[in-house]
Amino acid sequence: MITLRKITLENRRDIFNLEVLEEQKKYVASNLSSVASCYVLSINGGNPFPLAIYAEEQPVGFVMITYGITGYDLPRIAEGNYCILRLMIDQQYQNKGYGRKAMERIIEFIRTYPAGPAEYCWIPYSPDNTSARKLYESFGFRDNGEICHDELITMLQL
Repeated sequence: MITLRKITLENRRDIFNLEVLEEQKKYVASNLSSVASCYVLSINGGNPFPLAIYAEEQPVGFVMITYGITGYDLPRIAEGNYCILRLMIDQQYQNKGYGRKAMERIIEFIRTYPAGPAEYCWIPYSPDNTSARKLYESFGFRDNGEICHDELITMLQL
């Protein structure tokens, strides 16, 4: 069973040590950098949700969800909506269905509207990241035509 959990003093090192494959590192920042970004975002009026992804009791990934501002230049859809800014599954746990199950949990979490109401969830992604694109499309995400920092913007109506 896949669950999303808070990052704690007890699990933080395990989460920071998770890594994607070498060829995937161009698509996602390290988990340590992402958690640091969450801290900076939170003290500057943002609403980040850094969460560990667990399979049973084993940490297998990380997701960074934001509401409204992300700390970066924003596409038009950002205001008042949720963003899955970072999502990763550790290299040794890839191709086991954890990414798909994690997306189910992430969307369920977002639909609780933990920071406020929203109409959409959006994700920026690199045009050459075909694996990510296929995953997002399988959940109903569709590109909205915006490009922000050379990344396509895909969105899902909540």
